[in-house]
Amino acid sequence: MSTFESGGYRWRETYFLLFDSAQRPTVERMQNLLEGLPGKLDLQNLRADDDGRFDSVTVVAPGTYSALDISYLEGEEVLEQAAEFLEQFQDANSTSAEQEKLKRISACDSRFDILHFEEVVDEEDEMFDPSALLLVVEALTELTDGVGVDPQSGTIM
Repeated sequence: MSTFESGGYRWRETYFLLFDSAQRPTVERMQNLLEGLPGKLDLQNLRADDDGRFDSVTVVAPGTYSALDISYLEGEEVLEQAAEFLEQFQDANSTSAEQEKLKRISACDSRFDILHFEEVVDEEDEMFDPSALLLVVEALTELTDGVGVDPQSGTIM
């Protein structure tokens, strides 16, 4: 079940992590990575393809009042989106680090969609915290040697 279908969460944003499909992790490697991150993360609906490669997972981070749906995609849609990102982020004022990331995007043929959700709570004292999202995106970027994209803010990571 997607977090979209849960009445206890509200969608906040979507990040994309583009990478070469040869770097697609196994479900076991993905599980070990996520379970090894700081904070208590609860993995739900962890799924693999027939070859044991990661397909999707829901990550609940109760301490930050958030959840993530992470799913793997590849193919024409990813190639088209990578081309759109290249066009969108080409800027004469880009730093050399940003230009390097843009070059890497052109070689990407797969991605993780990372949907970020806020837990809906009645208590006003509880605060939504994006740290789980940032921690997971950073770890996945390192794992896949990928390039993170936040289309809402127009930044690459």
